[in-house]
Amino acid sequence: MGKRKLGKFEVYLISLLSIGLWGLSYIWSDRLLRLDIPVEYIIFVRAVITALLLFVMNVVTGASMKIRKKDFPMFMLLAACEPLIYFLCETYGIKLTESPTYSALIISTNPIVAFVAGMLFFGEKINLTNVVGVVVCVFGIGMFTMGKSSMGPDFIWGVILLVVAVVAEVGQASFTKALSDRTYPPMVIVMYQFVFGAAFLFPVFLASGLKGYDPLVYNSWDAWSSIICLALFCSTLAFSLWVTSIKYLGVAKSSIFQAMIPVVTALANLVLNGTNLTVIQWAGIGVAVLGVILSQSFCEAKKA
Repeated sequence: MGKRKLGKFEVYLISLLSIGLWGLSYIWSDRLLRLDIPVEYIIFVRAVITALLLFVMNVVTGASMKIRKKDFPMFMLLAACEPLIYFLCETYGIKLTESPTYSALIISTNPIVAFVAGMLFFGEKINLTNVVGVVVCVFGIGMFTMGKSSMGPDFIWGVILLVVAVVAEVGQASFTKALSDRTYPPMVIVMYQFVFGAAFLFPVFLASGLKGYDPLVYNSWDAWSSIICLALFCSTLAFSLWVTSIKYLGVAKSSIFQAMIPVVTALANLVLNGTNLTVIQWAGIGVAVLGVILSQSFCEAKKA
């Protein structure tokens, strides 16, 4: 079957679907954390299930899973950036800052770092409208997360970890872009990302993932249904779609969509749990959406 070039609408739809699934991931993750299941357990088991699911899917679709020897280091670096560094630094960063508001603001600066990486490493063309769009989007996210927020005693260390998480996320996007340009199928890239990621996370899982292990809780339907949803929808599907988004939009312009993840989570909570949003938050959503639109101005896929 020949490869068909995707249109703009299809690429944006794929990007929005990925972000929508990642926004829902916080709801499933919150359910697991409320059961007092360690983050190290959740991340490792999620990575293992994702790797297995993608292996089966690649076998069924007949995808070539061979890795060229020269590309092994890049696959390893991809997995080191995410899930290893990003997931751990983001989780502990939020825990140490004790402020979801400030944490969300720091994570939302991802597009700024990604714009720089896209221009420096991939020669992606960015115009003034795109830059204004990023600034407007981040400002909108700032409005959305506005509110009283306390700081923990280890706030600075939390900020440092969150900054590392942002850099790791941009690194992940950069390595994904490089590997997709080398003709690896999206599901193969993500499969190896989580295969190597699970290997990296295994020592952490052994050290902290099984503390306080309670088989009645860990093997309950609430726990497994949430982990399976995370692995199937937020890792297997969302990451595979995101590879396509990065391939067509580039590192810089795809990253702006990630700033909308907190908005998706809040809207999901609004629908599922009846959580109310303030007028300022609704205004922030509008400003952020305007920023995303501006950031994609004159967006043309970079030709190989």
